[in-house]
Amino acid sequence: EALHEAVHSPEGFICVVEGGIPTIEGGAWGKVGGKTMLEIVQEIVPQAKATICIGTCACYGGVQAAAPNPSQAKGVSEALGGVTTVNLPGCPTNPFNFVGTVVHYLTKGIPELDDVGRPSLFYGESVHDNCPRLKHFDNDEFAPSFSSEEAKKGYCLYELGCKGPDTYNNCPK
Repeated sequence: EALHEAVHSPEGFICVVEGGIPTIEGGAWGKVGGKTMLEIVQEIVPQAKATICIGTCACYGGVQAAAPNPSQAKGVSEALGGVTTVNLPGCPTNPFNFVGTVVHYLTKGIPELDDVGRPSLFYGESVHDNCPRLKHFDNDEFAPSFSSEEAKKGYCLYELGCKGPDTYNNCPK
């Protein structure tokens, strides 16, 4: 009832989708209120002023989309054939990114998006570039283990598997 009311509001609505969309057998592997999740997004998303995908699953299919992907789960954009979505990946999504995206939309419109649909203002810099341990990286000071004295002193964790240089989000801010 609340969804029906929002969809028919004269002011319009912003659609927020959480979760990957099962697409096998016409979406039969995921149902809500007697409708498949695929049917729901096919009906609702095109009517929205904007669609925000919250969480990696809604954005890109998430862990369910990993091989062998028996449900043929997809992110919303892929499930709908490339519809534009504002993607806020993460599990969980940073709440500041969600609230900031909504406020930006309400005050300035849809924020600038990067090549995978994320708002550049939240996902435009690498975690590495904002890391409090960056000075140690620049000085080639790396911790040999997580329990080492160097780690306790804040030395860089890159050699222990840190993915900061490849991760774009505002985590350390």
